[in-house]
Amino acid sequence: MILAGDVGGTKVHLALYDFAQGKLVHIRDEKYPAHAFNGVGEVVTKFLTEGTETGSEVTAACFGVPGPVRDGRLKLTNLPWELDARELSLSLGIEHLFLINDLEANGYGIPELSPEQICVLSEGDSAAVGHRGLVSAGTGLGEAVLVWTGGHHVPIPSEGGHTDFSARNEIEIELLRYLWKLLGGRVSFERVVSGIGLKNIYSFLRDEKKLEEPAWLKERMAVEDPNAVIGEVGEEGGNELCAKTLDIFVSAYGAEAGNLALKILATGGIYLGGGIAPKILRTMRNGLFMQAFKDKGRMEHLLEKMPVRVILESRAALLGAAAYAEERAAEISGQSVRAASVQFS
Repeated sequence: MILAGDVGGTKVHLALYDFAQGKLVHIRDEKYPAHAFNGVGEVVTKFLTEGTETGSEVTAACFGVPGPVRDGRLKLTNLPWELDARELSLSLGIEHLFLINDLEANGYGIPELSPEQICVLSEGDSAAVGHRGLVSAGTGLGEAVLVWTGGHHVPIPSEGGHTDFSARNEIEIELLRYLWKLLGGRVSFERVVSGIGLKNIYSFLRDEKKLEEPAWLKERMAVEDPNAVIGEVGEEGGNELCAKTLDIFVSAYGAEAGNLALKILATGGIYLGGGIAPKILRTMRNGLFMQAFKDKGRMEHLLEKMPVRVILESRAALLGAAAYAEERAAEISGQSVRAASVQFS
């Protein structure tokens, strides 16, 4: 079996996979609050000991983690954890264990998805091949490049979500000034296109533009997850403040996706990951995202041909981590679990 992990600042999502006829088969997954543990090793031990799988050895493992991995090591910014692939391999007794960037894991997960796990925002030229881009708005804003080698795509992680936010119209200029004062300086795209960004836009519209926040909405924002409330109410169209927040959000999201598409010449298309887009599909489809995506002056004709797809599968990063673990372990050991499942099943 393959152990896959998606490690975040608030939760650790673990899963076990096997293979049948060359495809990943989900066995079991669990989510754990990260703050309740002293490290990933503790979480993995709990996960494996709680399971009912018997006689099945974990042959390889991979964890997608937020931030740049250097020589198999990473220090998390939102948790007092330092991860070391070699130390984890020894302590957990898993010979082949790897750490990769979380967006890299998402990128490896894309080929494992079925058509039902993807929503097409724009068909573009669906027959075109070439580099792809991955832009994932969730707790933060992650970006990755999927480099076309001529036979397959290789995910290359980046920290592109931390580049400077570029305002494109009057409302975004006002938003930029508001955030500049609020943050005491520089504003990145992550401050607008992310879960953090949703709350920032909402506060800007409420406090600066004086859009009404009714008592029932204020109460819900105080006791529930604010981003979930904004998404739900905005999608229903029952409140101008939430609806306008989503409109500004998806427009900025489309603009940044278009920026990445231009920078890497993403003729193979753009994928949108993260947890936000699947929850606000009505707004993602209202035209503002694609309008901003294509609004690149003389390059508009180029953007029109690029497919744009939303990843609906919440376990895409786990699928990618599992696929990466099997592939790298096969390179090292010379034995492919995926290939064996085709030959002998």
